[in-house]
Amino acid sequence: MADMNMERNNLDQSDSPYLRQHLSNPIWWQEWSADVIETAVRRDKPIFVSVGYAACHWCHVMAAEAFSDSPTADYLNKHFICIKVDREQRPDIDQFLMHFITAQTGRGGWPLNVFLTPRIEPIFALTYAPAGTGGHTTSFREIAKKVHEYYEKNAAAILPFQPSVEMPVIADEETMVKELFNFYDPVHGGFGTGQKFPPHTTLLYLLYFLSVEDNTEVREMCRTTLDAMRLRGLSDHLQGGIFRYCVDREWTIPHFEKMLYDQAMALWCYALAYRVFGSEAYKVMAEGIVRCIEETFEKDGLFISAHDADTGHEEGGAYVWRYEDLVNALASDELAALDETYHDINRAGNFEGAIHLVRKTDVPLREIEDKLLAIRRKRPQPHTDDKILCGLNALTAAALIQAARLMGIEEMETKAAAMLKRLWALFWDGRALAHSLFNGSLQKQGYLFDAAAMLFAVSLLYENDASWEGTMIALSEYLETFREDDRWIESRAQDFLPVYASWFDHPTPSSAALAEMGITRVAILTGQNIQTLPYRHPFEADFHNITAMICNGLFHLISVKQPVRWSQLPPNAVQVRGDRESDCYMGTCRALPSSAGNGRP
Repeated sequence: MADMNMERNNLDQSDSPYLRQHLSNPIWWQEWSADVIETAVRRDKPIFVSVGYAACHWCHVMAAEAFSDSPTADYLNKHFICIKVDREQRPDIDQFLMHFITAQTGRGGWPLNVFLTPRIEPIFALTYAPAGTGGHTTSFREIAKKVHEYYEKNAAAILPFQPSVEMPVIADEETMVKELFNFYDPVHGGFGTGQKFPPHTTLLYLLYFLSVEDNTEVREMCRTTLDAMRLRGLSDHLQGGIFRYCVDREWTIPHFEKMLYDQAMALWCYALAYRVFGSEAYKVMAEGIVRCIEETFEKDGLFISAHDADTGHEEGGAYVWRYEDLVNALASDELAALDETYHDINRAGNFEGAIHLVRKTDVPLREIEDKLLAIRRKRPQPHTDDKILCGLNALTAAALIQAARLMGIEEMETKAAAMLKRLWALFWDGRALAHSLFNGSLQKQGYLFDAAAMLFAVSLLYENDASWEGTMIALSEYLETFREDDRWIESRAQDFLPVYASWFDHPTPSSAALAEMGITRVAILTGQNIQTLPYRHPFEADFHNITAMICNGLFHLISVKQPVRWSQLPPNAVQVRGDRESDCYMGTCRALPSSAGNGRP
């Protein structure tokens, strides 16, 4: 086979919104493919891979700096085959390389830049590096030179990398809450004492724990964290929804990207918190998240992937306010009310001389906030990543179903069912699920996450509607094709190494934990026996621990002839069709009262 024409940037042929953002770079970027890798092998030329995603602020910075620098591009073009990867389209490549950088440095992030041999053996990895050298920083070009010099001298000695994807260690059920509390920030909520990410799966586990057993420490962890997330800078107080994370311990200033997966997971968390605590504020927060996804993520009945952190190369530009803007927009009494409800409504602001809205009270200001939102909508808006990801849409559908049941809003479940029917029609070809859809083009590679998320969502619908049985069984059989002995495979791409699924949660449940949840639920719903599961290390494997709760008798298994309204059931419940109407919980089954089956959900 003749060499491909790689003496140009070929990303104009890509179906990835992220890759197309790099079209103007002078680097001869290629998209990952078997042909590109074969060319690298034939030319005996090392590979430079840069992984990112469309909403990533530091990816944009590096694109504008090192990747737009002509001397850097000239050096990379001469000495490496350069490949750009969209982490959301190729989570298998991203996971493998992320394992390498964390093994090398103890931490990772995006852009994820890795130098490889032609045989896909990692040499060196880093995240952001500037175009120029100054102070204590080394330019990206100098780093690339050192890597190439190392490769020239040591190519034959570079060994394959084998990532460790062992299950988290078995945890002592009696000490799990204590371990989480030791990592908890009692002053500001959340976990750790640095930048704050929303701990979705940990919150879900703790809230389900509270459904079983009241515990003062767990209540404190949940309420303080949930309140910090909804009141402070993580939340978009005008539009609804949450940003990706906050850069400070106090949850004040976020990285301003909005990701679909965060909206889905936060919706489930706040809906469950509403049922557990009965706080109307959590229901309002959940409804705001639904508003956000319906108004800013929805496209043709499904949801796009993300909103950029930047607007016109300015981080948070669409969201922050100059003091003069507020003075011009609001009457004096409205500005005074805003000042009483939000922090730092002054000329100094709280973010580079501007104001990012951070609530200090729950005083309703809907008319004023709607007025500001109308003004904000007239500004230039962040770029959106319009690709439709199968698994993330299924996860969002599952969150809508959970929210519908926990908050008593049936329309959300109807919407979720319509979403899943559309996903099934678009992504399932009778044998496998496609992964993403952009501009009418399907990426047909199969991933465990997509299969597991779809199975979980469909199994929820089956509790109310038996017509989903065929789809559920087809998905459960498809899911099993990703199992290899006692391990799960994330993907078996023809152009990459087989990648074992990770067990580590955050920001979404791990693929393996989602798969485990799906097959456990199918077993329960189809009358099969389930075995007890050990609990695993908290914070790493909290979604697994929810499945362990189910397997260890801490969810109510409600057997009824006809579906029961979810408002009549505890939040930790699964409904099963059966002739004997009973509630099996903590190893004991009791008959349900005759009135329990009245009223369909």
